Amino acid sequence: GQTQKMNLFQSITSALDNALAKDPTAVIFGEDVAFGGVFRCTVGLRDKYGKDRVFNTPLCEQGIVGFGIGVAVAGATAIAEIQFADYIFPAFDQIVNEAAKYRYRSGDLFNCGNLTIRAPWGCVGHGALYHSQSPEAFFAHCPGIKIVIPRSPLQAKGLLLSCIEDKNPCIFFEPKILYRAAVEQVPVEPYNIPLSQAEVLQTGSDVTLVAWGTQVHVIKEVAVMAQEKLGVSCEVIDLRTILPWDTETVCK
Repeated sequence: GQTQKMNLFQSITSALDNALAKDPTAVIFGEDVAFGGVFRCTVGLRDKYGKDRVFNTPLCEQGIVGFGIGVAVAGATAIAEIQFADYIFPAFDQIVNEAAKYRYRSGDLFNCGNLTIRAPWGCVGHGALYHSQSPEAFFAHCPGIKIVIPRSPLQAKGLLLSCIEDKNPCIFFEPKILYRAAVEQVPVEPYNIPLSQAEVLQTGSDVTLVAWGTQVHVIKEVAVMAQEKLGVSCEVIDLRTILPWDTETVCK
């Protein structure tokens, strides 16, 4: 189909646009999302879909996720934004003790599987301690949620749409240093990249290198250096989904 040159934040916007167009129950909410957000990921969506579907929340991450759980339990599709991944910790209890366990505590009578939590993730080199964190490991030990981190615009759109449509609560971390740095041809129409499937970017016979998000690009450079300087053949794998991760591909 038709493709368009997009950087990573534009591919996120495209995915959200597709989701709102396809699902009339879908809503986007968070701090400053109405005007487009700090990184411009929701720009133009309030004008297109209205203030009832794209709206600001109070500065309260616990409240944002708690509200999202309620929206999802009621049957709508909730897309919550935490302005920076570093500020997801006030919502930790809501994510780990409520969202992840909702289906199980009710014996599958109720669930909040239509909840997706987006957050800009990782360092940019000048963010200091509250705008540089990568908190996925805290959540990677909690059954009941899925955690996804893309490496590029093409990956970001397909993976985000899969998270939004998945029937489990998902956390989608977006590498903010790549928002404007990474550019690719991305399909305009919606498409999906399966969750929990790692991608082998380069085959190798000596050692396996596994990464996700921004570090995938670093590891690819390392693989080239290892081959040229040491004669070491590296297999490079982008994990993509942190939980539940693709053990089969990595072990193989």
